[in-house]
Formats: sequence, structure tokens, C-alpha cells
Amino acid sequence: MAINLNPYINWRGQAREAMAFYQSVLGGELTMMTFADMGGTAMGVAESEVDWVMHSSLSVSDAVLLMGADHPSHVPGEPQTQQVSISGPAEDEATLRAWWEGLSEGATVHQPLEKAPWGDTFGMLSDKYGVDWLVNIAGAPSEG
Repeated sequence: MAINLNPYINWRGQAREAMAFYQSVLGGELTMMTFADMGGTAMGVAESEVDWVMHSSLSVSDAVLLMGADHPSHVPGEPQTQQVSISGPAEDEATLRAWWEGLSEGATVHQPLEKAPWGDTFGMLSDKYGVDWLVNIAGAPSEG
């Protein structure tokens, strides 16, 4: 049995823009529903937030599904810092590097995508929507 864990990211009013950006980087099919689609103010959502995203899903492949939503003001708490980790084999290096480059647009790079001491290629960044991404491309350990 295959089990997939799928990141679910929350924002406050940026989900539509962020998920469209991720689709431009990762590809795939994006679906969205708003709070208005599900009853809007009848659900307790402020009139100014009814067009926010209640749920979105970006299906990139059988193994990659990214989901996200806006966190309306009537729901207690704040969206927390989100972290998404992507890892893959050396055979997918071109795709993973392309994703890194796309995610780097407007981002703060904390660790450039480069060869790490454990033999993989690894990088960390915070994208323009405040989401932290870790990208790891498997490689052979260095001899030495």
C-alpha cells in the first residue's frame, strides 16, 4: 500500500495568488473553491473574506499534491509558518532544479541549492508568500 503525505498550507488572503504561483512553478492541475461557494457569510465568514479560498488542490503527479486555503478572521489562531520538503532521486534532478529556480523568484534563500556534506544536493528558502521550502536531490556520498 502506498501512502502519501500532502502539505496543506494556510495564508490570510493570499491562497489564490500563492497557489497560482505554485502551479506556474510545479505545473499540474489546480482546483479552488471559495468561502462564497460554500455559503459565505452564512458560515460566519466576513463579507470582505467570502472570495477567499476555502480549499485548493494542486495535483502535480500521483505522488505530489499540494493543498492550501485562506485562514478567515473568524477562525481562532493565525496561520503558522509553513514548511514544505521536496526530495527526489538524481534522475529527477532537472525537474527539482527547475522547481527550485521557480520557487526562488522573490524568495529569501537561506541555503543555496548545492552539494551537501552527506552527498545530496540540498537547499532551503522562504518564498515570497512566507512558506519555507527544503529541496533535496539524492546523490552519492562523497568519498574522502
